[in-house]
Amino acid sequence: MLKLQNISKQFDSKVVLNDISLEINTGEIVSLLGQSGSGKTTLLNIILGLTTMNTGKIIFNDIDMSQVEMKNRGFNIVFQDYALFPNLNAYQNIVYGLKNKKGLVTEEELNEYIEFLELKPHLTKKIGELSGGQKQRVALARTLVMKPKILLLDEPLSALDGVIKESIKERIKLIAREYKLTTIIVTHDPEEALTLSDKILIINQGEISQFGTPQEIINKPSNDFVKEFILKQLHIKKQNIYNLFGEEND
Repeated sequence: MLKLQNISKQFDSKVVLNDISLEINTGEIVSLLGQSGSGKTTLLNIILGLTTMNTGKIIFNDIDMSQVEMKNRGFNIVFQDYALFPNLNAYQNIVYGLKNKKGLVTEEELNEYIEFLELKPHLTKKIGELSGGQKQRVALARTLVMKPKILLLDEPLSALDGVIKESIKERIKLIAREYKLTTIIVTHDPEEALTLSDKILIINQGEISQFGTPQEIINKPSNDFVKEFILKQLHIKKQNIYNLFGEEND
């Protein structure tokens, strides 16, 4: 279990996060959803250890990780731009992080990740030869071979569309289930969050507007901001969402 306790962050005089507290269970997919500048990416970076917080605690499996360096937390991220090495082929990118982690995965486990993400036909291709969906799968494989305790994804679907986007969405769900891997996703897209996540944290101006299941957020929005953001501001048709989750909330 991951617990965030009273996390606050300030850059100079600007408060970016204010008293964020929540609990995420093992194997859950949780989306951090909000507008640009809401604080969601800052919160992801605080969990990763890339950004320090002003106040609060991060507790993982009853261990206080608040002062633990990023490299020792065991939380791994797939960045929005994938951050792959263009001079290396897909296989070399996947195993790159294992150079200094001898014995972390067996050959059998490595092949399992490659098969699971359907990358075998693409292993010798350079990154420039891969489609967006294939690059995303290579980035996921590179992260999975490091055996992360928590998987962090920064806008994982933003560069994808159509069938490829739906395919990667299903793959993320499968990864969370297959490996019981707690997964935290930053997104600005309500429809993406609603169809991908077990729970959603909606952040508005650095504060929690609502934390709950997609059904709770659709059927019982906690305030006007949630209702406006989910149903109007990003132009999601009400009926599409109600078809997914049932009961309409007037």
